[in-house]
Amino acid sequence: MADAQAPAGGPDLTKGVAFDTLADGEPLLGHVGDEAVMLVRRGEAVFAVGAQCTHYGGPLAEGLVVGDTVRCPWHHAAFCLKTGVPLRPPALNPIDCWQVVREGDLARVVGKREPAPAPGVTGAGAGAPASVVIVGGGAAGQVAAETLRREGYEGPVTLLSADAAPPCDRPNLSKDYLAGSAPEEWIPLRPDDFYAEQKIDLQLGVRVSAIDTAGREVVLEGGGRHAYGALLLATGAEPVRLDLPGADLPHVRYLRTLADSRAIIAAAEKARRAVVVGASFIGLEVAASLRTRGVEVHVVAPEQVPMARVLGEDLGRMVHQVHLEHGVQFHLGQTVAAIEPGAARLSDGSSLAADLVVMGVGVRPRVQLAEQAGLKTDRGVLVDQYLRTSAPGVYAAGDIARWPDPHSGEAIRVEHWVVAERQGRTAARNILGKAEPYDDVPFFWSMHYDVGVNYVGHAESFDQVRIEGDVAGRDCRVSYLKAGRVLAVATVGRDLANLQAEVELEAQTVTA
Repeated sequence: MADAQAPAGGPDLTKGVAFDTLADGEPLLGHVGDEAVMLVRRGEAVFAVGAQCTHYGGPLAEGLVVGDTVRCPWHHAAFCLKTGVPLRPPALNPIDCWQVVREGDLARVVGKREPAPAPGVTGAGAGAPASVVIVGGGAAGQVAAETLRREGYEGPVTLLSADAAPPCDRPNLSKDYLAGSAPEEWIPLRPDDFYAEQKIDLQLGVRVSAIDTAGREVVLEGGGRHAYGALLLATGAEPVRLDLPGADLPHVRYLRTLADSRAIIAAAEKARRAVVVGASFIGLEVAASLRTRGVEVHVVAPEQVPMARVLGEDLGRMVHQVHLEHGVQFHLGQTVAAIEPGAARLSDGSSLAADLVVMGVGVRPRVQLAEQAGLKTDRGVLVDQYLRTSAPGVYAAGDIARWPDPHSGEAIRVEHWVVAERQGRTAARNILGKAEPYDDVPFFWSMHYDVGVNYVGHAESFDQVRIEGDVAGRDCRVSYLKAGRVLAVATVGRDLANLQAEVELEAQTVTA
């Protein structure tokens, strides 16, 4: 997504700032010319870096400094203060760094530094595989491919994607892009020439039919084959398709790909009334986007409080109220019994007029390839702490991976964009022999008009909800506990508190 240039404010850092006025670990926002730059003191060292996250332009000076890193308050990207290198997605590009000199009691910025060089990992030698094949062009696959190159890997990298479009900013497909407030040029994760420049063989519209783990080959539909030294499975998830009468009618849509989002946009340009089936995060974000486009929206869902299973009843009611205020009409405690031309018939026998029906009842992991190849699966592809599957040389990441989470002490699988990107990065580094455990605390965000919910941690179930602040006033921190232990934290209007909760959860580990 393109970043908007923040107005340059605060002190002119080229004139210097008194060192003693810099609080350790607290960013100071200033500027160098017309560029927003922040100073961060760590001990006796002072770093000067760009003040905008390279993901969506989040204000890093309002973020959290942890060690020699700074974390973005919006979506928890992390950057190295010494080099500007992105250490945690969703940011993929570095932030700029400036040279700081000490002159008496002043810390002064004197010029921009050259970008940090790539680490220079060897190509097909020193334990690195002769080639890497990645199956899946989503978040995990994309980040894995470019991480291999960023780490200096020079061997062949092949990215096989069943999608017709290059890897894109999938969260935006249900948010700003669907709402009409984000142009299409923001959607590709990388420009078209990126893959050729990085020597990543991106193949679109390609489906893998089988994996030969003994021969280390993937078999394509139509008979082609690709040999691999290491294989990353990042096949993602697919929408759940309800077995309903009329579910295959032309005005019924699902949302997963860029093509899906474009189709919904085209339908919304003509539709007066839409029915969204399911009050999932995707379903409610679609509802918000369609309301932004002026479409009358009805949401049908079996639960009495939307999102209560994930967010608890208090926060679920708040999200519900936000949508009511924007004109969404809810039919809770109901299911769709059948879809007809121009209507959706509900379980109570009533009928809703509908020019457009969008299914938002969840997704299921695409594990068929892994199962056919004999990999160990259990509601996902089982991996170890290094994201290795049960087959030598085969890794898995993203929506399909079930990994041993050191923070909950359980094997978990998470269907979130940021998790997939971070696992793609870790898998790539481990393919190159880093032996780096994946131990990030899961994070996701959801937008409902101008109300954002940030959620860190993972609570498949909870028996206590602890609320700080005012949920109805949309200023709160909500903790989810089980047996007295905090498993996850959601915040509204408290981005810094969500980052602090992330650090707290990172320190919480369970010995198996």
